[in-house]
Amino acid sequence: MAGSITPHYTPLNKPPAAAAKRLNLYSLAILTILCSLSYLFGAWQHGGASTSTSSTSNLGGPTISCFSNTTTKPSSSPTVTTGGPQLDFGTHHSADDGTALTPTTVKSYPLCETKYSEYTPCEDQERSLKFDRDRLIYRERHCPEKNELLKCRVPAPHGYKNPFKWPVSRDLAWYANVPHKELTVEKAVQNWIRFEGDRFRFPGGGTMFPNGANAYIDDIGRLINLKDGSIRTAIDTGCGVASWGAYLLSRNILPMSFAPRDTHEAQVQFALERGVPALIGVIASKRLPYPSRAFDIAHCSRCLIPWGQYDGAYLMEVDRVLRPGGYWILSGPPINWKRHWKGWQRTKEDLNAEQLQIENVTTSLCWKKLIERNDISIWQKPTNHLHCKRSRFCPANDPDQAWYANLETCVTPLPQVSNKDEVAGGQVEKWPARLNVVPPRISRGTINGVTSDAYKQDQELWIKRVKYYKNINNQLGSGRYRNVLDMNAFLGGFAANLIKHPLWVMNVVPVEAKVNTLGVIYERGLIGTYQTWCEAMSTYPRTYDLIHADSIFTLYQDRCEMEDIMLEMDRILRPEGSLIIRDDVDILLKVKKTADALNWDSRIVDHEDGPLEREKLLVAVKLYSTAPLQSN
Repeated sequence: MAGSITPHYTPLNKPPAAAAKRLNLYSLAILTILCSLSYLFGAWQHGGASTSTSSTSNLGGPTISCFSNTTTKPSSSPTVTTGGPQLDFGTHHSADDGTALTPTTVKSYPLCETKYSEYTPCEDQERSLKFDRDRLIYRERHCPEKNELLKCRVPAPHGYKNPFKWPVSRDLAWYANVPHKELTVEKAVQNWIRFEGDRFRFPGGGTMFPNGANAYIDDIGRLINLKDGSIRTAIDTGCGVASWGAYLLSRNILPMSFAPRDTHEAQVQFALERGVPALIGVIASKRLPYPSRAFDIAHCSRCLIPWGQYDGAYLMEVDRVLRPGGYWILSGPPINWKRHWKGWQRTKEDLNAEQLQIENVTTSLCWKKLIERNDISIWQKPTNHLHCKRSRFCPANDPDQAWYANLETCVTPLPQVSNKDEVAGGQVEKWPARLNVVPPRISRGTINGVTSDAYKQDQELWIKRVKYYKNINNQLGSGRYRNVLDMNAFLGGFAANLIKHPLWVMNVVPVEAKVNTLGVIYERGLIGTYQTWCEAMSTYPRTYDLIHADSIFTLYQDRCEMEDIMLEMDRILRPEGSLIIRDDVDILLKVKKTADALNWDSRIVDHEDGPLEREKLLVAVKLYSTAPLQSN
């Protein structure tokens, strides 16, 4: 009896030939029946139910054909292409009664009132008046409560035009984009900005460089070496319209300019319109949103920051963000006060006391004064603290912790060294080699979970990804985009692979990220900032031409609302600007619905590794719209 039982099939034990033949006949019959039923059901569905399917697809947004290799945008928008079949994410199934299975409500986001066209939520001028004016605390970030968040799209001013392309934008901006003439009158003598018909012209002048920023930088270059690649990242405090940063860019030096939103209306907005990296910011009671040892050079040209006051707290913050061996440049009061005191309308005694305060603080920081020539003074930070015995060092804490962290009146200690010639924290390579070599923070094992091998793998990953991005968006790298934002930059791989193009990337490391990698980004010679995307960014509307968001909505799941993050993305993106959003397919389907409500033209496309990956990409263009003429 046992011998007559047909054994189970295994790769090593096939059934007898007769049994296999009977199985094949049964299988063939069953398969034929199933195929026939499937065909009849499909024919019925496409015939009798065609009306409801069509209406459902329309409600689901633009449908992507499974067999289309190219989707065409309007002429003003970038073309989006894919290298293989696209997935159809439209809705195709109906209820038994023919009613489409759709959400109960379809949300929409109308344009906000025109008065919000320059709205900066966390630097709102009305809200700021509720806070202390001492030390300019009221100029710091003060974000709205959840019930105060706008649920509308911040409009561009009527007549808004795409900015001039770089490098023309360094010198010209459309008046309609930033309709403020105040600085043309207030700073007329100083040659900051001129109004010419329908546009502004930026002659490159400044309070302390009447001959232009280029000549002023030449003067600095005669005092320290700006050409050998040792200086790559720069911070400009109180930047005005950022002419110093604008002219540094042609020398392969990448500036981070900042100034408060104050009586100099729209100065940071002008900087961004010119295509210069900038943020709204102020040194007051909180640390600047940058890691320690970030900048090779720091600059203040008549920035009116009281450097010697408050026990030197402001200079101590500059010291924190300055790299070992980095430079601090000061021009304007009180430098060369013996020549300028009458023009500055201050007494000799007052100016002399201010200079003594600054000299005392820099001495306590162990800085060396390299030179004071004409209107420029330059100090240098030591490469280590081995012989710095006079300073009052801060207690052990995280020097890279900067988001809403209080300023301290103590010196941030540098990493320990074994001899006087060693650079604390490790020597960075000169530019451009520093972009791709393993950064010191990684090679020394100070970034938890990121090894040298992991860094190299990340480099290879982003070479592949950016190549794919250029395939699906043929405008990337063409000069169409100038100001670019990476909302979750990690090691800066996205920015590093765009370095040859005429653009800059603001690399954001979210404060909620598992690992703080912003210091690595600066060691690579790139720039960035800390940010939580549960709050608005410290920048004006219409800052960026392109936004890249890698796993942002996964990161902020259960932390804050998706719609609030996307409304902020819409606020800071220029009309006809583009987005590349990477995330899990289920999340992207939700993102797609909100994108449609925001009036973005969007498509979901496959991962660079093919359709079997759960992670997909949503590529989108913000459609052009402005405030109406009658309400401007």
